[in-house]
Amino acid sequence: MHLILKASGEGAGNVSHLLSKNPNNVYDRTDKGVRVRMVYTTATERETEVLMHAEPDPVDLVRGTPDGYDITQYINDREFVTSSLFCSYIRSALGTALNGKPKEAYVQWVGHPFDMELTFGPVASDLPDRAIEELFSPLGYAVTLEREELAYTFDLKKKSTVRRIILRGQVTVQNALRQLFLLIPVLDNYKHYFISEDEIDKIKRYGEGWLDSHPLKEMIIKRTLRFAELIRQYERQEGVLSAPVEAMNAGDEDMSAYEKGDGPDVPSLQEEPPVRLNELRYRAITDVVAGLTLKRRIVDMGAGEGKLSARLAYIPGVESILAVEPSGQSRLRAMERFARLEGRSGIAAMPEPVIGSLFYFDEQMKHQDVMILCEVIEHIEAYRLDGIMDTIMNEYQPGVLLVTTPNKEYNEVYEMEQESLRHHDHRFEWTRAELVAQCETWTKQGEYSFEISGIGEHAEGFGHPTQLVIFRKERRDQHEG
Repeated sequence: MHLILKASGEGAGNVSHLLSKNPNNVYDRTDKGVRVRMVYTTATERETEVLMHAEPDPVDLVRGTPDGYDITQYINDREFVTSSLFCSYIRSALGTALNGKPKEAYVQWVGHPFDMELTFGPVASDLPDRAIEELFSPLGYAVTLEREELAYTFDLKKKSTVRRIILRGQVTVQNALRQLFLLIPVLDNYKHYFISEDEIDKIKRYGEGWLDSHPLKEMIIKRTLRFAELIRQYERQEGVLSAPVEAMNAGDEDMSAYEKGDGPDVPSLQEEPPVRLNELRYRAITDVVAGLTLKRRIVDMGAGEGKLSARLAYIPGVESILAVEPSGQSRLRAMERFARLEGRSGIAAMPEPVIGSLFYFDEQMKHQDVMILCEVIEHIEAYRLDGIMDTIMNEYQPGVLLVTTPNKEYNEVYEMEQESLRHHDHRFEWTRAELVAQCETWTKQGEYSFEISGIGEHAEGFGHPTQLVIFRKERRDQHEG
């Protein structure tokens, strides 16, 4: 994770004084397992270039965290990407520049705009290229995005979400750093610390002079504060009376930015916030299950934090719900959610959290009335799905199998980049025709029929954002005689 700041033109040699770091000395500090270095690669009267690099200890990143027992803690990008972690690592080294308080002889240069080039990355962002450009171009920057070439041995993603960002424009050192310290976490959409009222003060401090006029201010505020109450508190302090806030709560991490209403062309604060696509999926699935004749035993495969399982618990006639999930952290959250169902009226069956995966056969999954894969298959490499579906249809043999998955064609309605995926963990997304072809292949050897419908707002020529497949096990006597 790094940031390169290059200033050119009159007085550029004074940048080292604004940063309060001597060009002749290498700044090299290690604190709490993180090594931070600042090195000047150029230091003349008309040009200064400084590299800021942070190198954390990957073990320290996860030590003492709630998911410390989960092996997936080591399979992440936090050690490498430029995120809120990076900003916190280098903040103490840049305190003088951020506060605009160099030695008195150089105060005059605090408000001086230099010809600036800022290069930082890699950045892992769920935002498309166009949205990133719209974050920085209103600030006067020309934006360049670079990607590394992908060299997978089999088909995964066509386009990486990881990018290196280069900004060029006339800006003061203080404003450049303040803008980056606020917008880098917005790009990464991740905060490694508890988000409190202090975050509001940070927005005001770093956003002074530019945030109020930014066309994407609402999105910046939402992705920075995340929680509805903090957003409302910010607005009260700013004297803004807004409509109801649809916040981005921590439990929504498996949803794409677009499904959360977070895309650049989707206002985050609306007079009547639209119902989220995730909510529409849950409604559609529960409606189908409620209308089934046989629904006593249900398997929610890939149940995550148990949101869907908790809704299925209210359906009359349901007697058991297996909420199957491989992630230990998600199961803990599901258990907390299920515990809150205790004693509530209308509960037909309490969901049971189960450790499991589609990659491992589990005898207790056999012959259930309903099996549900809600937004699951797209997180699996496509070449493995034939084997998984064979196991489900010929070994588990549920009476009804419900599968939801994104409709790739609808990404154009979201104005996403070509071949971009809605979530960083998606391995593929299929068009309507591709899904039909897959379903025909899966049911060719089995005893299932299928029908496909859409979930979410329909767009002419593109269909619905989510595809719902209902596989029904056919009775043997239908094939006899």
